Amino acid sequence: MLSIGIVGLPNVGKSTLFQALTKKQVGISNYPFTTIDPNIGVVAVPDERLELLAKMSKSKKIVPTAVEFIDIAGLVKGAAQGEGLGNKFLANIREVDAIVHIIRVFENENIVHIHKRIDPVEDIEIIETELALADLESKEKRAARKDTKDLPPLQLLMDKKVIYVFNVSETQLRSHWQPDERLLAAIKGADYVVLSNTFELALSEVPPEEQAILLEEVGLKESGLDELIRKCYHTLDLITFLTTGEDETRAWTAKRDTPIPVAARAIHTDFEKLFIRAEVINWQELLSCGGWSAARTAGKLKLVGRDYIVQDGDVVEIKI
Repeated sequence: MLSIGIVGLPNVGKSTLFQALTKKQVGISNYPFTTIDPNIGVVAVPDERLELLAKMSKSKKIVPTAVEFIDIAGLVKGAAQGEGLGNKFLANIREVDAIVHIIRVFENENIVHIHKRIDPVEDIEIIETELALADLESKEKRAARKDTKDLPPLQLLMDKKVIYVFNVSETQLRSHWQPDERLLAAIKGADYVVLSNTFELALSEVPPEEQAILLEEVGLKESGLDELIRKCYHTLDLITFLTTGEDETRAWTAKRDTPIPVAARAIHTDFEKLFIRAEVINWQELLSCGGWSAARTAGKLKLVGRDYIVQDGDVVEIKI
């Protein structure tokens, strides 16, 4: 499962954002939110294709792909030297696939910034400095070892993919706040999402029909959390392929440019070895045909071999 670590300085809104994630109601049957530990949660990846395909196939259940979010307690200046609980939290970051870095933009005199000022660029620099110092320490420890040729590669923190979240006030959200040139330069072209953690928490606590009203009031088409989950997939260069039938309609994750036998390991570990061929069709084309039988009759199914590169939105049937 894709694992995302939520990091940031204290009092930037991480805990509220995580609370919104854990309360997020996914409108897909048979896939409730799951909390593994108090600071780890699993949420479904929003994908409108699943319900459409399930309706076509009359599927008994829908199973989306999922993301594991880990709420890593606030880092502080000096974390690399053990300040706060720095060593423990830096170790947690090493274990995730990507980092969601929460940056405080909102003003609130009742929530004191740890450095008593709101400066998103400086906050970014503090976190990046701590990660870089921790990497330097790892490299120095590795260099001190006499025999390093059989050791696994270092898991460097600065090599992790990062998605930035600019946490704004609801007023800033309504005015469609966006990062300025200085902030964009600080994130160096990385993916980012602008959201209000308090708005996301309120959104997560109401039924879907009320969510649509709240989103319309602030001029948004989707929640910031849904956008964040999708940005995580984009940042890690992942795609979703699908299977559908009477038993279930399900989403599967693969790295972009993956041959279909390798991607099929997500369905069953033996499928890569036993793969013979697959029938493949784009999800929209399958819906237009009205089902597998009609698509086969119309000659719309592609019969592919081991060299086929699975595409985002492919609906597949593996032959072994």
